[in-house]
Amino acid sequence: MKQKICMAAAICIAIAGTLLFSFQRAQEVEAKVGKTQQALAEEVFRFHVVADSDSREDQAIKQKVRDAVLEEMKDQMPESGIKSAGDTEKWAVSHLEELEETAKDVVREEGETYGASAEVVTCYFPDKRYGDLLFPAGRYRALRITLGTGAGHNWWCVLYPSLCFTDPVCAVVDENGKEELEEALTAEEYEMITASTKFRIKWFFLGDSSDD
Repeated sequence: MKQKICMAAAICIAIAGTLLFSFQRAQEVEAKVGKTQQALAEEVFRFHVVADSDSREDQAIKQKVRDAVLEEMKDQMPESGIKSAGDTEKWAVSHLEELEETAKDVVREEGETYGASAEVVTCYFPDKRYGDLLFPAGRYRALRITLGTGAGHNWWCVLYPSLCFTDPVCAVVDENGKEELEEALTAEEYEMITASTKFRIKWFFLGDSSDD
């Protein structure tokens, strides 16, 4: 009986130790993900379009506004002067009125009477995959265009580096954009966003390789 009690106690201690280890590791991994998100947020500028409603018509207008604004930015933004997320944001801020008018033109052409507003904000984004890149959830700077009441589902992408694609079936990330991100982040941070799930599992069980 005494031997059984000792064995049961040993099992309980082992289970408690495993749970504590798992909890500590999970916290460390999440802290690492949070640190990566913060570093990434300093290097990217995102684009956010919010529809008036979830009706089929309003969702279609949202996509047309997205296409029109992206096309305008592609035509008007000087490639030589845009070398960072900050440069992209400054350009967007200085052209908010034109971008807003482009969105309003699309809405009017579609026969709707609601308006559109453009602003540069810091807002929360959930986890989002761009091709083989996974951006962790968190707060990012973004150009946001709100259509009407902004009560519908939204669409987003990354303006800098150029990771915007409008066809999810052919979601291939621009190699230049990936190179710019790789240069801006540490090797570990870049690994986090290119193989996030695998990285979290590896780091959880093996720990930080820098400790070796």
